[in-house]
Amino acid sequence: MEMNHFLLLPCIVLLDVIAGEPARYHPLVGFGNLAIFVEKIFNNNHIVSGVVAWLLLVLPLVFLTGVLSNLFGIWFELIIGYLALGATSLWQHAKPIQSALQNNNIKLARQRLSWIVSRNTATLNQDDISKATVESLLENGSDAIFATLFWFAIGGAEGALLYRLSNTLDAMWGYKNERYHYFGRFAARVDDVLNWIPARLTAIGYSLYGDTKTAWQCWQQQGTKWYSPNAGPVMAAGAGALGVKLGGAALYDGKLKERLQLGTGRTAKADDITRAWLMIRTNMIYWCIIALILGGGYEVFNQI
Repeated sequence: MEMNHFLLLPCIVLLDVIAGEPARYHPLVGFGNLAIFVEKIFNNNHIVSGVVAWLLLVLPLVFLTGVLSNLFGIWFELIIGYLALGATSLWQHAKPIQSALQNNNIKLARQRLSWIVSRNTATLNQDDISKATVESLLENGSDAIFATLFWFAIGGAEGALLYRLSNTLDAMWGYKNERYHYFGRFAARVDDVLNWIPARLTAIGYSLYGDTKTAWQCWQQQGTKWYSPNAGPVMAAGAGALGVKLGGAALYDGKLKERLQLGTGRTAKADDITRAWLMIRTNMIYWCIIALILGGGYEVFNQI
């Protein structure tokens, strides 16, 4: 009998809530270390070498996952889905930043923020840190949570793993700098394609949570002009729904990057970190309900 991944989707969310992120030896960390090793061997700053490295890292693991899924069935699917989902981990990284801000420990907040963003954090003030944390929550809510759930529902363990490995390689190689400009281009494009639909579903979910009209306007007027085709709609809709300003200039690798403003209203504060997380968590519940409805409908249709 074909496995109904829509009905399994709430189960992996529940597993993530109960078990949280593995304290040690997370497979994605091991994959990241392997990616570093492969990149050192293959990176001659050519597009073809980047394609070959990506294929060697991703396809064998996805194929092996398919084989093991057929052997061990539902329990293996649940384990892979749980390991691919990064919901609890996302909040575990964002909450300590908020706590440091609320205790007026700017130095600690900067340090903790540097663990989850690629921008320079050494000179950020309290508002800058709050804004960057909210941005990271909104974007990673799409990347680490909703896109993973989408591809699990579509392709089970293989779909979720394919997406998460691709997203990891984009995070490691998808930079437009001298080292990765050509080598990481394929990884970045694959991630853009895999994220296109989930990002827009996430933006819709964010819009429905808060100020829907403003969120939609920010998405259409600001998000479509953002330098990232998927992060733009997600963060603009989230900022509009929450009624805060995100975006703006930020320092990356010692260089000031001019970014558009996203959202409208007041500047993001420390308390908005919790508000952003509550929006993500509420949308997770909505996705689980929708998955149960679709999964149940699929089962009924098969019985006809």
